[in-house]
Amino acid sequence: MFLAFLTAGVVHRSETKRIGGDPEETWDLLFMAIVGGILGAKIYYMFLNFPQLVRDPGSLIFARGGLVWYGGLIGGFLMVVWQIRRKGLHLPEQADMIGPGLALAYGVGRIGCFLVGDDWGRPTGSWVGIRFPDGAPPTRVDIIEREFGIQVDPDLVARFGEIVPVHPTQLYEVGLSTLIFLLLWSIRRHHHRKGWLFMLWVALAGTERFLVEFFRAKDDRFFGFLTLAQVISLALVVVGLIGVSRLRLPRPGRVDAPSEA
Repeated sequence: MFLAFLTAGVVHRSETKRIGGDPEETWDLLFMAIVGGILGAKIYYMFLNFPQLVRDPGSLIFARGGLVWYGGLIGGFLMVVWQIRRKGLHLPEQADMIGPGLALAYGVGRIGCFLVGDDWGRPTGSWVGIRFPDGAPPTRVDIIEREFGIQVDPDLVARFGEIVPVHPTQLYEVGLSTLIFLLLWSIRRHHHRKGWLFMLWVALAGTERFLVEFFRAKDDRFFGFLTLAQVISLALVVVGLIGVSRLRLPRPGRVDAPSEA
């Protein structure tokens, strides 16, 4: 998580220097992102596990884990926007510099999820499958069926035993987020209105998370076959596409066709 925040800071500082801004502003924004991100991620996690919060609030609030990305995004967004306004910086311009760093930082964070064996996917017997015997939690058949409500194929149990391979969705997100970063970085000198690049990141990040969620082992499918994260992702995609459309400038030399009388 520390490396993820640092990655976002390094990318933002590089862009700040490129446009002739004060690179030290980056660390003020990063501090707000850390505070808001961690608080938001924890609050969101407690909301998802409200019955447990009521039963044993101490164990949930002070647990080492329990940080949810979308909660962190909301909390970090609010604190960073407040800091940008307080410093008198241009919000759309700052957003464009923040977008690429967010994409790369998200990928770095998912490496941590992979290393600890968290946020893995559904059981699979394909070549991409990875077993997490010491994961958080382990990919044990009884855990997958009891905690996630997923019926494990008996053939998988016969082939691999009680620890079955699952989709390494953490690595899927590392790869997709890195691709998003490379795309945004390559077009960061765009000629559209300020804020267009950030809105493009919003749409792409929402699409990436929506697709990966189909492979995730989740127990929060509150909306039929969709998870809560997918519903939020769809909302982000819509907001991002609207923003991209409204902030996009027409190509030079383009002449609109005259309307018919």
